[in-house]
Amino acid sequence: METSVGDISLPHRRDARPGRRGRPGTELIVHELRLPRSLAGLLVGIAFGVSGALLQAMTHNPLASPDMMGITQGAGAAVVAGIVLGWDAGLSTQALGLLGALTAALLVYVLAWKRGTTGYRIVLVGVGVAWICTSITDHLMARGQRFQAQAALGWLVGNLNGRTWQQIGPLAVILAVLVPVAPLLGRLMRTLELGDDVARGLGTRVQTVRVAVLLVSVGLVAFGTASAGPVAFVALAASQVAQRLAGTSYPPPVAAGLTGAVMVLVSDLVARKLIPDTERPVGIVTGVLGAPVLLRLLVRANRAGSGS
Repeated sequence: METSVGDISLPHRRDARPGRRGRPGTELIVHELRLPRSLAGLLVGIAFGVSGALLQAMTHNPLASPDMMGITQGAGAAVVAGIVLGWDAGLSTQALGLLGALTAALLVYVLAWKRGTTGYRIVLVGVGVAWICTSITDHLMARGQRFQAQAALGWLVGNLNGRTWQQIGPLAVILAVLVPVAPLLGRLMRTLELGDDVARGLGTRVQTVRVAVLLVSVGLVAFGTASAGPVAFVALAASQVAQRLAGTSYPPPVAAGLTGAVMVLVSDLVARKLIPDTERPVGIVTGVLGAPVLLRLLVRANRAGSGS
């Protein structure tokens, strides 16, 4: 027997008895639908927030985020390829997302290398790689079957509908491993604000720190994107909001992660309640809320005459 809730049809749990946790319908809604969805939003927000803070601190550019540098698009292109071309037969969504994000990040780093790398070159090359990955995704969507395109499109918007406990586990593990590393990298990157030559003089391995930041960011973005799709603007906006709340000269990773979690959870609530009996993808709401932040950053950079 199945129970339909919105667009999702799930079977009743066999062990769902009123005497254990409550009525079967209540247990289904709370334990199988709402709780996994909320926990997924919390973890995805932390992943994107921390990743955005690390990239912005490394590049000294408020516009640097996984959305703008091709990492999110790389993960998205790999997952869509798995859906359309059937490459997911032996790989999980998380593995495909990680592979795509790593490939995009490696491409950015290699193309930006010129006797070392700088934050400015990484951002510029990242924008180009993002457009390449977006074009690949569009091509795959155009050649796929209608049901494949619909499945990919629903995921590409950024969606928490139908999240399950199986999708939460890998993301929780990767957060437990990588998030504690973020504050350490944040402290190392403070010396980069003084310039590469001064940082080397203080004993900081500049390129090693940049590679470590990219790897941590890629891991967080890949698993976050695989779990909920490329939720737009969270990494960009959460870092800027956290920086202003903390009153620091750089985005603090932990604060950015918590800010990202709040943004995703609030956006998901709005997406579910905005139109009665209709659950919109959370990425639509974060895009509407994040776009003004991006425009404000662009206007500030233009007024300051900054090339970044």
